[in-house]
Amino acid sequence: MPRLLLHTCCAPCASGCIERLFAEEREFTLYFSNSNIGTREEFEKRLDAVCKLVSAFHLDLLVDDYDHERWIEEISRIEHYADLPERGIRCSACFDFSLGRTARKASELGMNFATTLTVSPHKKSALIFEIGNRHPHFESYDFKKRDGFRRSLVLSRELELYRQNFCGCEFSYRA
Repeated sequence: MPRLLLHTCCAPCASGCIERLFAEEREFTLYFSNSNIGTREEFEKRLDAVCKLVSAFHLDLLVDDYDHERWIEEISRIEHYADLPERGIRCSACFDFSLGRTARKASELGMNFATTLTVSPHKKSALIFEIGNRHPHFESYDFKKRDGFRRSLVLSRELELYRQNFCGCEFSYRA
């Protein structure tokens, strides 16, 4: 089975996912690709937490370039994108953007890929699978299954990982 490139949205979500991959004796590398995050400061906070997770579990990590302007350019093709509610078409475009970047990196490395996005109860796994399957070598892991989200809560508390309260884009942030 080919090594897996695991698109990593944040450390708390990844924590539950990596536990499952370890249980399956799967070889994998984390890929932090999150140009959707609204500020460089927030991007760095989340990356620091991922680095803490990587250190705790002795994992491999690749970091995609932060290109928020490119992300904005991509989603701005959607009419009134800034005013759309969470879990709508803007989010679908965001998933496609991140999974597309992950697919390209996986292809370059000769790997399959999956995403930690499916561990969140705020994200529809079926939609993520639909988008992921547009790209070759996508593996449909539903990390919510087998208590994945609950385990992510426990592990992120144990490891004292930064746990954000919004997806990262400036349109989802509610002060």
